[in-house]
Amino acid sequence: MKTIIINASPRKNWNTAQLLKSAQEGAKSVEADTEYIDLYNLNFTGCRGCLACKRKDVQRCKCYWKDDLSPLIDKILQADTLLIGSPIYLGNTTSRFNALFERLIFSILSYDDYSSYFKGKINLGIFYTMNAPKQYYEQVLKPLVQNHVNMARFFNGKIETYASCDTLQVSDYSKYSMAGFNEEHKKQVREVQFPKDLQEAFNIGAKLSK
Repeated sequence: MKTIIINASPRKNWNTAQLLKSAQEGAKSVEADTEYIDLYNLNFTGCRGCLACKRKDVQRCKCYWKDDLSPLIDKILQADTLLIGSPIYLGNTTSRFNALFERLIFSILSYDDYSSYFKGKINLGIFYTMNAPKQYYEQVLKPLVQNHVNMARFFNGKIETYASCDTLQVSDYSKYSMAGFNEEHKKQVREVQFPKDLQEAFNIGAKLSK
């Protein structure tokens, strides 16, 4: 089994990355071959609308734009499992997450009947981190998650989503103008809840990579 893990956060060692590394350990625990990628290390844009992937004389399920993302899309479509995570900024996943999902889905979408050209199966786990509380996730962000789930059905595999809420943004709030947040509360959530989130990420990584 091949599992691709993608960190769609610009921060390489904080909440999202830690969840994904725990998910990677879960995948390794069931002997999956894993590869971890920091998406912000790559040079790419969103879909250019070139429609090369829709030409009648080309290989399907492939993005033909020449940048760092196209080879990653090839890797994903050859994998058994994709684990991807993003923080929530201004009520949405990061621009890099959105660009990847946009191009990945578009490259396998048929414009003849809106079905999927992809005939394989990829299990997908999506992890969200946010400083907002669980209530905000439940009341506001569920449509965003459902949209991702709807698109993920093009991969024909199992789908798991998980949200880590009310996260600790920085290790020392006194250095920042962030008076709208209660540092004591944030650190308590970090101590009590975040280890549970890491364990759940591990479990999802193992479950989807079997």
